[in-house]
Amino acid sequence: MITKFEHFAASSLMGGSETLPRSNGDLLFKKLWEDRAMGLAITLSKKGHYEWESFRQELITSIAEWEASHCKDDPSWDYYERWLLALERIVIDSSIISSEEWDSKTKELLNEKCL
Repeated sequence: MITKFEHFAASSLMGGSETLPRSNGDLLFKKLWEDRAMGLAITLSKKGHYEWESFRQELITSIAEWEASHCKDDPSWDYYERWLLALERIVIDSSIISSEEWDSKTKELLNEKCL
């Protein structure tokens, strides 16, 4: 079930460069880690660790950085890689975890072979 906050978070991303990938109106995740990264970003904001708008602005920055150094039709584009970078930056900047802890947890998840 989607709560009001999750609906707000997803809706706030519609129409801009940070629009969530969709297929037939449903959110599109190609890999499990993409779904987890989205859920984590929303949950941490919902719990008050940072404002959703701060995350959204970090995502916009992350996307703009990629666009500034790549051609628009570059096949290496990956929306959720930009999402993950924005999440990494905001959790570290918000002192939720250190960059070392982030790296360690990321390696653990990669070893789970769920990504």
